[in-house]
Parts: sequence; structure tokens; C-alpha cells
Amino acid sequence: MIEVVLNDRLGKKVRVKCNEDDTIGDLKKLVAAQTGTRADKIRIQKWYNVYKDHITLKDYEIHDGMGLELYYN
Repeated sequence: MIEVVLNDRLGKKVRVKCNEDDTIGDLKKLVAAQTGTRADKIRIQKWYNVYKDHITLKDYEIHDGMGLELYYN
């Protein structure tokens, strides 16, 4: 079980607990449940790398305590 921190740079910081074998799409659903935003309107990225929904957190080398950027489409 890992904890990922997502910051939308508008004052909202979300901490989500998930597994390393979860996909980015699963992470978006967990974030949507906490923020009230629809999962298909959420974009997760780090710098200029936009993460794709079907790839796992382990494949992107996302570890415990890592911070990601949260954007709304």
C-alpha cells in the first residue's frame, strides 16, 4: 500500500492510498471519490509527462509519498 500526493496548484492537495499494481485510471477514480470531480475530467501528470489510464503505477515508477500534478480538463 502506497500513498500518493496530488496537488492541483489551486489550493487543493489530495492524499490517496492505493496499490502499486493499480492503474492510473484506478487512481483517477480514487481521486474523483475524494474531490467530487468526475474521473474522466481529471488529468494526472508530472512535469510534461501526461500519464495514460491503462498503465500501472509500478510501470511509471510511482512510489510511496510521491507528488503528482492534478489538472482538470
